[in-house]
Amino acid sequence: MTFQVQLAIAALVAALSFGGGWVVNGWRGASKVAECKTTQAQGVATRAEAARADETQTAQLESKHAQDTIYNADKLASLKTGIAVDVHGELERAHRLQLSADSRAATYRAQAEADTTARSDLADKAAALDRQLAEGVGVVAELGGALKQRDAEVAALCGQVNIERRLYEDGGEPACVGAFVLEIAREMPK
Repeated sequence: MTFQVQLAIAALVAALSFGGGWVVNGWRGASKVAECKTTQAQGVATRAEAARADETQTAQLESKHAQDTIYNADKLASLKTGIAVDVHGELERAHRLQLSADSRAATYRAQAEADTTARSDLADKAAALDRQLAEGVGVVAELGGALKQRDAEVAALCGQVNIERRLYEDGGEPACVGAFVLEIAREMPK
């Protein structure tokens, strides 16, 4: 083999080696690109899955929020109705109490007027009783004086009877034996 043929074979082997390396390197490059594309596609798929899961969760949260808002609005409307009924009932009760208070105030005024009249009547009766008491005390004083005068007259008459008996020396028992008569008899001269 000639040098040229050897050189041509060597050039051919070098070219084939270079071409084979080039092809193998291309395959490796394509493999890396495919790997990058796969990684990138997996990343996109993962992000898309996460976005879809996030959208699903957001949709669920929005649905729950809407349900809770409707429930809260219904509850508020129910509370407002209940409060309105309660307030209406309390206002009616306050009105009834006001009417009752007005009625009681009229009753209190009537009672006060009746009490004033009754006190005036009681004062008149008390004054009349005081006059009667004074008159009664006067009558009692007059009767007491008349009684004392009668007792004195009786005692004097009894004393006189006793004096008369001593004059005639009857010697009997004294005519009157009352304590008052005996006292007067003792005071008389013998």
